[in-house]
Amino acid sequence: MSSVKETFGTMVFNESVMKARLPHADFVALQRTIRSGTELDPSIADVVANAMKDWAIEKGATHFTHWFQPMTGITAEKHEAFITPVSNSEVIMEFSGKELIKGESDASSFPSGGLRATFEARGYTAWDPTSYAFIKDRTLCIPTAYCSFNGQVLDKKTPLLRSMEAINAQALRILRLFGDTETQRVIPTVGPEQEYFLIDQEMYEKRPDLRFTGRTLFGARPPKGQEMDDQYYGALKGRVSGFMRDLDDALWKLGVFARTEHNEVAPGQHELAPVYTDVNVASDHNQITMELMQKIAAKHHMACLLHEKPFEGFNGSGKHNNWSLATDGGENLLNPGKNPAQNRLFLLLFVAVIRAVDEHADLLRVSVSSAGNDLRLGGNEAPPAIVSMFVGDDLEAILDALVNKIDFDPAERDFMDVGIGMIPKFRRDSTDRNRTSPFAFTGNKFEFRSPGASLSIAGPNIVLNTIVADVLRDFADTLERAESFDYAVSHLIRKTIREHRRVVFNGNNYTQEWIDEANKRGLCACPDAVTALEHFADAKNVSLFERHGIYTRTELVSRQDILLEEYGKEVRIEARTLSDMVRRQILPALSAYAGALAGTASQKKALGLEAPFETRTLRSLSEWTEQILAGVSELDEAIAAMPEGSASAFTESARDALLPAMRKLRAPIDRAEQWVAKEYWPFPTYADMLFSVM
Repeated sequence: MSSVKETFGTMVFNESVMKARLPHADFVALQRTIRSGTELDPSIADVVANAMKDWAIEKGATHFTHWFQPMTGITAEKHEAFITPVSNSEVIMEFSGKELIKGESDASSFPSGGLRATFEARGYTAWDPTSYAFIKDRTLCIPTAYCSFNGQVLDKKTPLLRSMEAINAQALRILRLFGDTETQRVIPTVGPEQEYFLIDQEMYEKRPDLRFTGRTLFGARPPKGQEMDDQYYGALKGRVSGFMRDLDDALWKLGVFARTEHNEVAPGQHELAPVYTDVNVASDHNQITMELMQKIAAKHHMACLLHEKPFEGFNGSGKHNNWSLATDGGENLLNPGKNPAQNRLFLLLFVAVIRAVDEHADLLRVSVSSAGNDLRLGGNEAPPAIVSMFVGDDLEAILDALVNKIDFDPAERDFMDVGIGMIPKFRRDSTDRNRTSPFAFTGNKFEFRSPGASLSIAGPNIVLNTIVADVLRDFADTLERAESFDYAVSHLIRKTIREHRRVVFNGNNYTQEWIDEANKRGLCACPDAVTALEHFADAKNVSLFERHGIYTRTELVSRQDILLEEYGKEVRIEARTLSDMVRRQILPALSAYAGALAGTASQKKALGLEAPFETRTLRSLSEWTEQILAGVSELDEAIAAMPEGSASAFTESARDALLPAMRKLRAPIDRAEQWVAKEYWPFPTYADMLFSVM
């Protein structure tokens, strides 16, 4: 058996492969592009393409594809064979620099928010050399950006790359002011923790709601849930362990730094966390991870659920986005060091993030907005929709000292001593972890806990990079004009703390007291995705993104329309699915069981016996059946009444009419499920699904 070290990255056209296969001058030029973002000489593309093709064929590849990330939130690919005919009976294997650099894809059928009409089909994919090509399913996958015929951005990668350039430019200005002349690039780094559920594949296939929507639209609570806390970090069950080992192997071959995995809180729920890497690669890797999770689960006769809330009453699944800034020399700029109170560069960057979150909390809320995430945010497994920051006691004490112009007297860093001699002592961290906070500082990075499990991390990181870049731009402007740099830095740090500290909260974000306090502070508190999304293209946000060249106004408005329509469409699919399941399966099941009960009651009465169970159950079933009939009629009317044309009106109808009708309909279904005999109920129950994988 090959070792992990031998197999890691073997399916990636990475730096070591390039070095071995490219002429030295071409290798150096390509590395310069990858590391510093300089434009690649097109003449080198043919050399790279030929080497890439030869390597891929040796690895068993027969096709190539420009692998891109349209606004669907998932990836897209169009496969092309390497073959080129040279006669009626002979082919050669070719791949040109032109094919590497540019591809063409139909742009009419992807979400465009009005940027492209149906008859305007041409779209382009353009090679992103900063993200390594890789092989999966015998296909060479080339990460690419995606734009329309007119150059308008149609994907998630392009604005992410732009946001990386924006924060790099502004962070370098700050570093130069602090005397750093060596750093050539500042890179946002991310490690996204991915939560998911595994259930038996056969049971998944019997639930149309899971197959069509990713979540259960009804289901009674089982006798046991997650209240015993015996799932969290528990020993891995056999099928789950086998799945995780195969997933690790597949991800490692593709160069994904999968490292930490464990059971999560809910039965059937798990988590995978990678080592951090630059945000562009991390975004690509997370898309690969989600795809492979579902493929490998199927091989183990399981279904992987990535919806934010597959089961009501149980913890949902998030994707914690651990974000920091690193130099090309490997220094983490958000590492406080041994004496953070004296680390002025760290403090300046730290308060820059505080200001960015305070000023642009609406955009952070937008970046995690979806119909699925609305079901999760604010529950005990996720932070509330109110955007705030956790910084820990030590850093809050430093903020106090800075504002009050007093010396910070750090408490001696205690060693943890559990009172057993054989257990080694270790230093206590300077911050605890606050799982209720949407945006928490966790030692040397910020953990944005609000993103949902199915979300592309590109969106939140585009926002994070851009809002921090904007604050750093203002800081750099101020400091470059200052007569005394030392005084200006200290003054700027104190001023920023005073003006934006309202967003810092170290307590329990779940309490009503915090909600009341947040309202007093005037913090952003969009209660649902629709409310948040309707402010995405506000004038201040258009100005922000245009200032840094991330989106034009037209591109931003298009994304707002796409996200609003996506919300409405998701909810409408859920409503239609629930209606279909009620009419075609649930009502017939209730009728069949009622018929069986009536027959038994008649037989008992013919023998002179009482039938209390049958009689009482029949009355209850009749009542619930009437409620379900009325509920499904109300839901169907709401579906038919959804307005077309306006994205906002369509989506508001989904939120205000469909969701309440679905909740109302669910209640009698869940009650009926608990009384219908198992052999009559047509679907696997929560108890069946959540405890099915052993």
